[in-house]
Amino acid sequence: MRLWFAHGSAVTLREQLVTQIVLAILSGDLRGGQRLPSTRELARRFRLHPNTVSSAYRELKQRQWVTFRHGSGVYVADSKPRAGLEPAMALDRFVAELVRSARGLGVSMNAVRARLQHWCELQPPEHFLLIEPDEELRRIVALEIGAAVAMRVVSCALDEKEIATRLEGAIPVVMSSKAKTARKLLPENSELLVLRANSVTKSLAGWLPARHDVLICVASRWDEFLRMGRTMLVAAGFDPETLLVRDARKANWQRGVNAARAVVCDVATAKQVAKGMLTVTFPVVSEESLAEMKRYEEFVKSPVIG
Repeated sequence: MRLWFAHGSAVTLREQLVTQIVLAILSGDLRGGQRLPSTRELARRFRLHPNTVSSAYRELKQRQWVTFRHGSGVYVADSKPRAGLEPAMALDRFVAELVRSARGLGVSMNAVRARLQHWCELQPPEHFLLIEPDEELRRIVALEIGAAVAMRVVSCALDEKEIATRLEGAIPVVMSSKAKTARKLLPENSELLVLRANSVTKSLAGWLPARHDVLICVASRWDEFLRMGRTMLVAAGFDPETLLVRDARKANWQRGVNAARAVVCDVATAKQVAKGMLTVTFPVVSEESLAEMKRYEEFVKSPVIG
């Protein structure tokens, strides 16, 4: 078992020893039933205080990584702790796999530590960067994301130079239809969150079966929303004659809309609908994708847990 210690680190020597033994067990360097060096031996070899080693061994025993055999020493437990007893086990497994892979590639432990330190010292993302070429869709999706997360949402076109100027401190986000193109414009190994479109059937559930005695208005500044909205309503059984399709970019688009039973629109156009009108907002981004963004936000903003 190879160990290394940073005596001037903010991380205690006890914690360094505990972590390295856990990683050695997870990576297979230490196997069940294997005897660990004695407290005195470890202390002498690595210039540690015997109390530090004893404290580390006691913690490992408490966490069920090792067992004490009276008069014989400290041994690796025959079975690893259950997941419920070790909150950090999943992360430990990832780190152990990293160490194992690095060793297989001939990468030194010092190189692994340097790269881990580099990544840990990077400034965490502070905003989402929505990459979308269609200006109107960009406005709609940005509003939907902004309503779901606390982090700031910045948007830009599908342009390499514009992306480069806005990428620092950002988590790139793109609709699935543009994901392949967007990846080519991002630096290698950049993370990219891909958003899926919402289910039309799910959004229309409250309006089915379709009624033929009401007038419905479909309104948006986005051409595709107008086309898709009308097509799906007709496919759902609504009479084309009872559908008003209005381009919200036009100054007089609201003329006659008050005769409609409801206005089906996107989140951006909903802000323009007259008060008192029944507004049915159709989300473009799926609930699952927005939930994924929330989880990512919690991941980058959550406090360190020991």
